[in-house]
Amino acid sequence: MNTHGVAGEVKIEVWLDSPEFFRSFKRIYLGERELKVESAKTHKGFVIAKLEGIGDINAAMTLKGREVTVRREDAALPQGAFFLQDIMGASVVDEGGNEIGKLVEIMERPASNIYVVRGEKEHMIPAVPEFVLSTDAEAGIITVRLIEGM
Repeated sequence: MNTHGVAGEVKIEVWLDSPEFFRSFKRIYLGERELKVESAKTHKGFVIAKLEGIGDINAAMTLKGREVTVRREDAALPQGAFFLQDIMGASVVDEGGNEIGKLVEIMERPASNIYVVRGEKEHMIPAVPEFVLSTDAEAGIITVRLIEGM
């Protein structure tokens, strides 16, 4: 988090899918401290927010460099959507239902995420519809299509 202007607004780097999704939150947390979001807008991939009780640049400066979190229960995910942490450790199976291994890491890359799956051998699978056929976060199962060299 950083300051933005002199009226107490803060600039937040968003580690979610999009800054627009972050704007849907009405409260954020700095550790255990809850702050109400009075307004939020996006600007160049960041969220510019006005927080309750932060009225000037001096108050905003006290938040500089702090990590902002949100509560899972405040997130209204669309049907079929999930948080990446929800699929860590999931069983990864091929189209025939044969277990390939467990999802042990998600490498975030500009083009797409890459799933690192460890079983008898390690596979690196681009998280794109061509290779990731379905993801059932609740059941902990990801169905993939492997090609030679993965």
